[in-house]
Amino acid sequence: MDLNNNTILITGGTSGIGLEFTKQLLALGNTVIITGRNQEKLDETKKLLPKIYTFQSDVSDPKAITELYKKVITQFPNLNMLINNAGEMRKINLNNLNIGLEDITREIDINLSGPIRMVQQFLPHLKTQKTSAIINVTSGLALVPFPISPIYGATKSGLRSYTKSLRVQLKNTSIKIFELVAPAVKTPLNDKFTDDVDNKTFMNPDKLVSITLKGIAKNQLEISPGSVKAIKILSRLAPAFLLKQISKPVDKLLKS
Repeated sequence: MDLNNNTILITGGTSGIGLEFTKQLLALGNTVIITGRNQEKLDETKKLLPKIYTFQSDVSDPKAITELYKKVITQFPNLNMLINNAGEMRKINLNNLNIGLEDITREIDINLSGPIRMVQQFLPHLKTQKTSAIINVTSGLALVPFPISPIYGATKSGLRSYTKSLRVQLKNTSIKIFELVAPAVKTPLNDKFTDDVDNKTFMNPDKLVSITLKGIAKNQLEISPGSVKAIKILSRLAPAFLLKQISKPVDKLLKS
C-alpha cells in the first residue's frame, strides 16, 4: 500500500506507539489526525508537530465516536486510513473484591469495544475511497495470557479474532485490514510493568513503527516484530512452559 498522500486518523496519538506513527506518517507526506482524551496532551503534541490535526475524543464512549466521525469527515472527506491504537493496560488482582463492575471492564471499553465501534462508524466512509486501510494494534499478549494483566490480554485476544473476521468479511472491498501484533515496547503503557519483566527486551517505538510501515507498504497484513515471533512459536510448541514463565510476577501481585 502506498504510504504517501493519505489522510490518516490515529487514536491515542499523543504518546507511545501512536505518537511514533504520527511522526513517521507525517514525515511521509500524509495528512495526520490524532485523537486523545487529554486536551493538554493534544496541545503539547500539536506544538511538537504543528502540521497535525487534533480532536479530543474518548474511544470508550460511543457518543464521542459519533461526534468525532461527524467532525472528521466534514473537515477531511478524503480520510482513507484508520489506525486503532488507543489502549490501556493495568495490573489487576482479581481477588480484590473492591474493584467495581464498571471499573473491571474499563480496558474492554477502550481496547476492544473502542476499535470495533470506530471501525463500524467509519466503515461506510472508508468503502467510498479508492484505496483505504484499517490498522488494528494488538499485542503478543493476544497469543498468551499475561496473568497480572488479565483484562488487557483478553481484550487483545478479542481484537485479534475480530480483525481476522473483519478481513474475511471485507475481502471484496477496497479496504485492506492490517494487524500489528506488537511486542513489549518502551512506552508509558508499559512503565508500570518494569519491575515485573525485563525491560531490556522492550523494543523502541520508532523501530517498531518503522518495521510496521515497511510491512504495510509491502501489503503484509499481519506484522509481528521482535519477540512476537518467538511467542508465536512457543505458544504452539510449548504453551504450558510459556504460560509458566509469563506467570512469574503473579505471586508478587497477590501479596500486594
